[in-house]
Amino acid sequence: MFLPKSLLAVCVAALSVPALAAPETFAIDTDHTHPAFEFPHMGISVWRGLFGKTTGTITLDRQAKTGAVDIQVDTGTIAFAHEKMDEHAVSDQWFNVAKFPTATYQGTIKFKRGTPASVDGQLTLLGVTKPLTLKINSFKCIEHAYYKREACGADAEGELNRADFGLTKGAEGEAGKVRLRIQVEALKQ
Repeated sequence: MFLPKSLLAVCVAALSVPALAAPETFAIDTDHTHPAFEFPHMGISVWRGLFGKTTGTITLDRQAKTGAVDIQVDTGTIAFAHEKMDEHAVSDQWFNVAKFPTATYQGTIKFKRGTPASVDGQLTLLGVTKPLTLKINSFKCIEHAYYKREACGADAEGELNRADFGLTKGAEGEAGKVRLRIQVEALKQ
Protein backbone atom coordinates (compact mmCIF):
# COMPACT_ATOMS: atom_id res chain seq x y z
CA MET A 1 0.00 0.00 0.00
CA PHE A 2 1.37 3.38 -1.00
CA LEU A 3 0.67 6.72 0.71
CA PRO A 4 0.58 9.79 -1.48
CA LYS A 5 3.88 11.69 -1.22
CA SER A 6 2.23 14.78 0.27
CA LEU A 7 0.53 12.76 3.04
CA LEU A 8 3.80 10.95 3.78
CA ALA A 9 5.63 14.29 4.02
CA VAL A 10 3.04 15.65 6.47
CA CYS A 11 3.33 12.53 8.66
CA VAL A 12 7.13 12.71 8.75
CA ALA A 13 7.05 16.43 9.50
CA ALA A 14 4.55 15.92 12.34
CA LEU A 15 6.76 13.28 13.94
CA SER A 16 9.86 15.45 13.71
CA VAL A 17 8.34 18.51 15.43
CA PRO A 18 8.72 18.37 19.22
CA ALA A 19 5.50 18.55 21.18
CA LEU A 20 4.79 22.06 22.31
CA ALA A 21 4.51 22.30 26.06
CA ALA A 22 1.37 23.97 27.30
CA PRO A 23 1.50 26.67 29.96
CA GLU A 24 1.25 25.19 33.46
CA THR A 25 -0.73 26.74 36.30
CA PHE A 26 0.45 26.67 39.91
CA ALA A 27 -1.71 27.66 42.90
CA ILE A 28 -0.08 29.71 45.64
CA ASP A 29 0.55 27.65 48.78
CA THR A 30 -0.89 30.00 51.41
CA ASP A 31 0.92 28.18 54.22
CA HIS A 32 4.33 28.83 52.65
CA THR A 33 3.91 32.25 51.02
CA HIS A 34 4.35 35.35 53.15
CA PRO A 35 5.23 38.69 51.58
CA ALA A 36 7.41 40.61 54.03
CA PHE A 37 8.51 44.23 54.01
CA GLU A 38 10.80 46.56 55.88
CA PHE A 39 11.01 50.31 56.24
CA PRO A 40 12.87 52.85 58.38
CA HIS A 41 11.28 53.76 61.72
CA MET A 42 12.05 57.30 62.90
CA GLY A 43 15.51 56.99 61.38
CA ILE A 44 16.74 54.86 64.28
CA SER A 45 15.73 51.32 63.35
CA VAL A 46 14.11 49.20 60.64
CA TRP A 47 10.63 47.81 61.17
CA ARG A 48 9.69 44.50 59.59
CA GLY A 49 6.27 43.07 58.98
CA LEU A 50 4.60 40.38 56.94
CA PHE A 51 1.26 39.38 55.56
CA GLY A 52 -0.06 36.03 56.77
CA LYS A 53 -2.40 35.13 53.89
CA THR A 54 -1.71 35.27 50.18
CA THR A 55 -3.63 33.55 47.38
CA GLY A 56 -3.40 33.45 43.61
CA THR A 57 -1.82 31.70 40.68
CA ILE A 58 1.42 31.56 38.76
CA THR A 59 1.45 30.44 35.15
CA LEU A 60 4.67 29.17 33.58
CA ASP A 61 5.32 28.47 29.92
CA ARG A 62 8.83 27.06 30.11
CA GLN A 63 8.97 26.37 26.37
CA ALA A 64 8.19 30.00 25.49
CA LYS A 65 10.20 31.24 28.51
CA THR A 66 7.45 33.42 29.89
CA GLY A 67 4.82 33.38 32.58
CA ALA A 68 2.36 35.40 34.62
CA VAL A 69 1.48 36.03 38.24
CA ASP A 70 -1.90 36.99 39.69
CA ILE A 71 -1.66 37.49 43.45
CA GLN A 72 -4.06 38.68 46.17
CA VAL A 73 -2.76 39.63 49.62
CA ASP A 74 -5.14 39.80 52.59
CA THR A 75 -4.01 43.11 54.14
CA GLY A 76 -5.88 42.30 57.36
CA THR A 77 -3.30 39.60 58.12
CA ILE A 78 -0.46 42.09 58.59
CA ALA A 79 1.77 41.38 61.59
CA PHE A 80 4.69 43.22 63.18
CA ALA A 81 4.95 41.21 66.44
CA HIS A 82 3.85 44.44 68.14
CA GLU A 83 0.16 44.62 69.08
CA LYS A 84 -0.23 48.42 68.86
CA MET A 85 1.57 48.55 65.52
CA ASP A 86 -0.66 45.75 64.17
CA GLU A 87 -3.76 47.73 65.23
CA HIS A 88 -2.41 50.91 63.65
CA ALA A 89 -1.51 49.12 60.40
CA VAL A 90 -5.06 47.87 59.75
CA SER A 91 -6.66 51.23 60.64
CA ASP A 92 -7.66 53.93 58.18
CA GLN A 93 -4.36 55.64 59.02
CA TRP A 94 -2.45 52.97 57.07
CA PHE A 95 -3.83 50.00 55.13
CA ASN A 96 -7.50 50.88 55.78
CA VAL A 97 -8.44 47.21 55.73
CA ALA A 98 -12.16 47.96 56.17
CA LYS A 99 -12.19 49.73 52.79
CA PHE A 100 -9.30 47.91 51.03
CA PRO A 101 -9.14 44.32 52.34
CA THR A 102 -6.75 43.15 49.61
CA ALA A 103 -3.69 44.28 47.72
CA THR A 104 -3.14 42.74 44.29
CA TYR A 105 -0.13 42.15 42.09
CA GLN A 106 -0.32 41.10 38.46
CA GLY A 107 2.67 40.75 36.21
CA THR A 108 4.65 39.03 33.52
CA ILE A 109 7.55 36.73 34.37
CA LYS A 110 10.76 37.38 32.44
CA PHE A 111 13.28 34.57 31.96
CA LYS A 112 17.06 34.83 31.78
CA ARG A 113 19.16 31.85 30.69
CA GLY A 114 16.11 29.59 30.88
CA THR A 115 15.07 30.52 34.44
CA PRO A 116 12.56 33.05 35.81
CA ALA A 117 14.60 36.15 36.69
CA SER A 118 12.11 38.98 37.28
CA VAL A 119 8.46 40.00 37.21
CA ASP A 120 7.29 43.23 35.58
CA GLY A 121 3.98 43.98 37.19
CA GLN A 122 1.41 46.31 38.66
CA LEU A 123 0.76 46.58 42.40
CA THR A 124 -2.65 47.82 43.53
CA LEU A 125 -2.67 49.03 47.13
CA LEU A 126 -5.27 51.31 48.73
CA GLY A 127 -6.98 51.58 45.33
CA VAL A 128 -3.85 52.96 43.65
CA THR A 129 -2.07 50.99 40.91
CA LYS A 130 1.63 51.54 40.19
CA PRO A 131 4.32 49.58 38.34
CA LEU A 132 6.51 47.32 40.46
CA THR A 133 9.35 45.13 39.25
CA LEU A 134 10.40 42.18 41.38
CA LYS A 135 13.83 40.61 41.05
CA ILE A 136 13.80 36.82 41.46
CA ASN A 137 16.84 35.85 43.53
CA SER A 138 16.21 32.11 43.43
CA PHE A 139 13.77 29.79 41.69
CA LYS A 140 13.46 26.01 41.89
CA CYS A 141 10.88 23.31 41.14
CA ILE A 142 10.78 19.84 42.72
CA GLU A 143 8.45 16.89 43.13
CA HIS A 144 6.63 17.72 46.40
CA ALA A 145 7.27 14.94 48.93
CA TYR A 146 3.78 15.09 50.44
CA TYR A 147 1.50 16.13 47.56
CA LYS A 148 3.34 14.02 44.93
CA ARG A 149 3.15 16.75 42.29
CA GLU A 150 5.42 19.52 41.14
CA ALA A 151 6.01 22.42 43.49
CA CYS A 152 7.96 25.57 42.66
CA GLY A 153 9.42 28.10 45.03
CA ALA A 154 11.10 31.46 44.71
CA ASP A 155 12.61 34.30 46.66
CA ALA A 156 11.89 37.73 45.21
CA GLU A 157 12.48 41.33 46.18
CA GLY A 158 11.55 44.83 45.13
CA GLU A 159 11.28 48.40 46.36
CA LEU A 160 8.53 51.00 46.40
CA ASN A 161 7.76 54.37 47.90
CA ARG A 162 4.74 54.04 50.16
CA ALA A 163 3.73 57.66 49.57
CA ASP A 164 2.99 56.72 45.93
CA PHE A 165 0.11 54.63 47.28
CA GLY A 166 -1.23 57.26 49.69
CA LEU A 167 0.65 56.06 52.79
CA THR A 168 2.11 59.53 53.34
CA LYS A 169 2.22 59.86 57.13
CA GLY A 170 5.89 59.84 58.15
CA ALA A 171 6.94 58.94 54.59
CA GLU A 172 9.27 61.83 53.87
CA GLY A 173 12.63 61.00 52.31
CA GLU A 174 14.15 57.67 53.30
CA ALA A 175 11.21 56.91 55.63
CA GLY A 176 8.98 56.34 52.59
CA LYS A 177 11.13 53.62 51.08
CA VAL A 178 9.80 50.12 51.55
CA ARG A 179 11.80 47.02 50.70
CA LEU A 180 9.77 43.93 49.82
CA ARG A 181 11.05 40.40 50.45
CA ILE A 182 8.74 37.71 49.18
CA GLN A 183 8.98 33.99 49.73
CA VAL A 184 6.58 32.07 47.54
CA GLU A 185 5.73 28.42 47.02
CA ALA A 186 3.12 27.10 44.61
CA LEU A 187 1.71 23.69 43.65
CA LYS A 188 1.01 22.57 40.09
CA GLN A 189 -2.70 22.23 39.37
